Amino acid sequence: MNFYELVLSKKEEILERTKQLLRIPSVLEKFDPNSETPFGKNINDALTYMINLAQEDEFITKNINNYAAHIEYGSGKEILGILCHLDVVPVGDGWTNPPFSPVIKEGKLYARGSGDDKGPTMAAYFALKLLKEMDFKSDKRIRIILGTDEETAWRGIDEYFKTEQMPDIGFAPDASFPLIYGEKGIYSFDVTGKTTDTDLVTFKAGDRYNVVPDYAECTLRVDLKEEFRKYLSFNGLKGEIKDGKYIVHGKRAHAMQPNLGINAAFILAQFLNEHIDNDFIKYINEFLSFDHLGEKLNVDHFDDEMKDFTMNPAVFEYIKQEFKIGINCRYPKGWDKESAKINLDASVRKYKFKFKILDDMPIHYVSKDDELVQTLHQAYIKYTGDNESELITIGGGTYSRSLKKAVAFGPNMPGRKDTAHQIDEYIFVEDLLKATAIYMEAIYQLCKK
Repeated sequence: MNFYELVLSKKEEILERTKQLLRIPSVLEKFDPNSETPFGKNINDALTYMINLAQEDEFITKNINNYAAHIEYGSGKEILGILCHLDVVPVGDGWTNPPFSPVIKEGKLYARGSGDDKGPTMAAYFALKLLKEMDFKSDKRIRIILGTDEETAWRGIDEYFKTEQMPDIGFAPDASFPLIYGEKGIYSFDVTGKTTDTDLVTFKAGDRYNVVPDYAECTLRVDLKEEFRKYLSFNGLKGEIKDGKYIVHGKRAHAMQPNLGINAAFILAQFLNEHIDNDFIKYINEFLSFDHLGEKLNVDHFDDEMKDFTMNPAVFEYIKQEFKIGINCRYPKGWDKESAKINLDASVRKYKFKFKILDDMPIHYVSKDDELVQTLHQAYIKYTGDNESELITIGGGTYSRSLKKAVAFGPNMPGRKDTAHQIDEYIFVEDLLKATAIYMEAIYQLCKK
């Protein structure tokens, strides 16, 4: 059966529903566990939208206290989990079109969340909806699990699994095709301390550990306006002085590929290092600036299968001579964690600073020879004809690692630019529709009686 032809016949409905979901600005503003909407109104609106849509289509649904929900079809002892999320990262500045006013141009659907992860969520939903309309007989319960906090602390999915059965197998439509069977470990830590310098009043950059900051600002007690303008002009950099703030613009990128971004904090710290004597600024320049591999800290590592260790200094907060630098790392197999801690400790001790480990999510890995991997890969090959692109590992962390046996599966096609977390995020309409057909095939093959 050619599921792609069926998907194409539903193209307009798929796109309209996707746009409706994309219009909801589901960015986390504040987490409040005592609220009926713990992740805020907008994220809850996105969750409610999906639940209402599923109920209209006569699916079984369950809402876990507005932390997460699932949409269910089929019967059986085993569960196939399709792990999606409805929250998105902050939009940043410089969008060509408003980020929550989805528009299709030149075959691309532009909006925050189009590729990560609302577009893929809708592709998975329609895959299940179309199978249901065909009266597909499944030997498993199929659950689309809707998370609400994937881009920050995974509190939604953690709450979900406190009460709900763990799926036996699953996939997360939240990365790339043909398939991602391994995800690097994610290691986050803060560097904190105090300085005695009085020239620097404030320094701020970044708002999420998993995003390269594209904006940095500082205020000073010394007048460096002329020097700053010359620095920007000589280096061809974007920035300005506004309301007493020295401002630099960089380029956002996902923390798993910090080399694709331009860290605005590094640019500002480099300038300040030439003009003021501040240990916070010195530390940034000596150990962090323009080094996504961690070589300055001597924590770098390369694995043939999972590739490079990467590091993203993401959040910078300095006020009243006290500071925090929030750093997010992605580590492959073989990374010597204990040696890295020793080297990190040596770097902070030099300036009498401290570091604190915030989180350590271990490496997630499913063998390429596993039946789940092979079945999903064949579904991809059927609708792309691509049997040459290799199965891959990534530095990203998807919900697949919340299951014992799950992988990340689409939607980004090989050779396509990955615009997740970036300005003017988009997904090709063709890829969204083809992903829907691939997900239909995958569910069918994994769950047919």
